Amino acid sequence: MRKSWIAAAVTAACAIGAQAQSTVQLAGTADMYVGSLRMAGDTSSRNIMGSGGLTTSWFGFSGSEDLGGGLKANFAITSFIQVNNGEQGRFVGDPLFSRDANLGISGNFGSVILGRWLAPNFLPSVIGNPLGDSFVFAPLILHMNVPLFNGTGWQATTPADTGWSNQIAYTTPDLGGLKATLHYQLGNLPSDSGKHNIGVSFLYFGGPLTLTGFYERDQVSNPGTSVYLGTTRTDWMLTGSYDLKFVKPYLGYGQAKADGAPGRAQTLHLGASAPLGGGSLLASWARTKVTAFDISRNTLTVGYDYNLSKRTDLYGMYMNDRITNQKTGNSLAVGMRHRF
Repeated sequence: MRKSWIAAAVTAACAIGAQAQSTVQLAGTADMYVGSLRMAGDTSSRNIMGSGGLTTSWFGFSGSEDLGGGLKANFAITSFIQVNNGEQGRFVGDPLFSRDANLGISGNFGSVILGRWLAPNFLPSVIGNPLGDSFVFAPLILHMNVPLFNGTGWQATTPADTGWSNQIAYTTPDLGGLKATLHYQLGNLPSDSGKHNIGVSFLYFGGPLTLTGFYERDQVSNPGTSVYLGTTRTDWMLTGSYDLKFVKPYLGYGQAKADGAPGRAQTLHLGASAPLGGGSLLASWARTKVTAFDISRNTLTVGYDYNLSKRTDLYGMYMNDRITNQKTGNSLAVGMRHRF
């Protein structure tokens, strides 16, 4: 009887220890705004309630298991959501877990991730501008990732989304503030013929100085089922910022080009953030010139982000958007963001 009791106690202790070495976390961001939006080329303004003014709303699970010897097994399954109406995804047809759906392993060597994860362009561009990952108000992100469907013909300069499916990504350990990632996306096409995406990105944090950059060579689309783009497209960008305490200026420059197409898209970005009261004053400007057609897009956003707490903030944004020979767009909105 005593031996049975001891065995049961040892088994329970081992189970508790195993549980202590594994973690699963539910997290996300809910972001909603109300305002009047008009992009360059729109015939009129839209008075709307929208989701994801400063951060695309999302939720999901992530976790890790301590394998011993400094190794960890990791996973992430997260989904975008439109909190103003409850619809999944960022747009119609966006897969349920288009934000993350991956497994990986990490250790002193760095980390390897398999599945759907960040594209090379995402973190460098988000960290490299004061409005972060705003797909509604950040000029740099709008130019890179959001096409217009209003007759202007404006195309995003980044052709393969901010996340890549069927990806193998290796990230180095921290090397004196520098981390670099090699991204490779399998085409998974019926007649693949070697079609794939490949890229590299880096982040450097050295005191007040932040530097980021990426390069992509894209042949297949994202998200969902990969489709051959019909050509090979390349894009790259370098950004830098320096925190002077009273103000943090941002600078970025990049280019995008498609094989067989004339010219290229050249993007220049300037921005700044400054502490003010209980929040931050934000300003961001991007200019993208399509050299083959001598067409330029200029977008300027100024706003204020006020922190109610570490997890909740209120914001107000004004944006002016112009494209050569198109009607000018002006947008004004206020919103609230909560991280959980």
